[in-house]
Amino acid sequence: MSDLSQIVKAYDVRGTVPDQLNEPVAGALGRAFARTLRALGEDRGTVVVAHDMRESGPALVKAFTDGVRAEGMNVVNAGLGSTDLLYYASGILDLPGAMFTASHNPAQYNGIKLCFAGAKPVGQASGLSAIRDGAQALLDSGEEMPEPAGTIETRELLADYAAHLRTLVDLSGIRPLKVVVDAGNGMGGYTVPAVLGDAVLPALPLEIVPLYFELDGSFPNHEANPLEPANLVDLQAAVREHGADLGLAFDGDADRCFVVDAEGAPVSPSAVTALVATRELAKYPGATIIHNLITSSAVPEIVREQGGVPVRTRVGHSFIKAEMASTGAVFGGEHSAHYYFRDFWGADTGMLAAMHVLAALGEQDGPLSELGRRYERYISSGEINSVVADQGAKLAQVRSHFAGEEQDELDGLTVSFADGAWVNLRASNTEPLLRLNVEAPTQQRMSQLRDEVLKLVRG
Repeated sequence: MSDLSQIVKAYDVRGTVPDQLNEPVAGALGRAFARTLRALGEDRGTVVVAHDMRESGPALVKAFTDGVRAEGMNVVNAGLGSTDLLYYASGILDLPGAMFTASHNPAQYNGIKLCFAGAKPVGQASGLSAIRDGAQALLDSGEEMPEPAGTIETRELLADYAAHLRTLVDLSGIRPLKVVVDAGNGMGGYTVPAVLGDAVLPALPLEIVPLYFELDGSFPNHEANPLEPANLVDLQAAVREHGADLGLAFDGDADRCFVVDAEGAPVSPSAVTALVATRELAKYPGATIIHNLITSSAVPEIVREQGGVPVRTRVGHSFIKAEMASTGAVFGGEHSAHYYFRDFWGADTGMLAAMHVLAALGEQDGPLSELGRRYERYISSGEINSVVADQGAKLAQVRSHFAGEEQDELDGLTVSFADGAWVNLRASNTEPLLRLNVEAPTQQRMSQLRDEVLKLVRG
């Protein structure tokens, strides 16, 4: 019997196929989603669905949509798509949506990202726990699914999605740029030719050098997780080999985008956040910008310097999106390269962030390394994971060790120091891990703090 508590996470559904996530589970989740929409007053009569390139996607989509239709709702099937294409569909059609993807997870995984109409997030506190419990009850009861009563319509949205993004950032007048794009055999191989190339719209002054654009959910070249440095190696080499101006790497469902400069050096997501925030504040003076608590301190500093209002929030898309909605923020950024735009229904889209970087670079003559340095002020450790049996005990130990320093517990434990350095230690939502991030004004200070905390955590 399936235990849905193992696969329904804080923000989405994710598990291995077929032992954890299979067609009966997907069907029950479809029925529970429809029922929960109705109970919450979020029923629009129709649900829009899409899936990434994973082999298990189409069968899971069919089972899920059969479940939705068994509850009397209709379905618009957008077919293949990136996660941000599904958010576009949910926004433009004003329908709740379901995206079948396991993002950057290995090939044996699949999952579902759910949203209300207008791409509003569905998280544990906003309906996901009710969907989990409803689906579990259906599975435990052994009840057979009724015959689908709702209709199903297939709809192609790639060209409309691409056209919409091009209205948000105008790249037609920039200087010519050569761009290597590593799609990691994920959905970037489907969306990049449409948005940045000439597959469906007029050509831009961009020469795209494709890397691993073939859609292949077995990820034969490397995992589609650019957060891991090993997965950027091919992109970095290709950028240097082709003399490109920059490189872009997308994750499996293409909702995150990582950037490297002409030398192959990574541009931190915090620097990209500050760059895009600066551009959005030029368009919307005095606006609010969201940043999670482990982006660089440079982000709120630069936002204030540009006349904006920075708001610090927890890690995770459901928290960011909720803060976007409540504050009316125009933009939000995370250390993990998720970027959120009010102009995109408050949802995250790596493609739109990439377009802002291309525009910023193409509107001036210098290299990306020079542009990026304007937004890099501190030295960061990156995220360091430690396997820990008792997360609470270790957090308490670190809290006690730094008892004399400023502390807050917005998300895990953050310790701030008088010299501008800070440490954040937080528990994983899904694994027995503690995640450490450290930032400081100098490499020496960062290394000292990092090693001090790791000794406590791993000692």
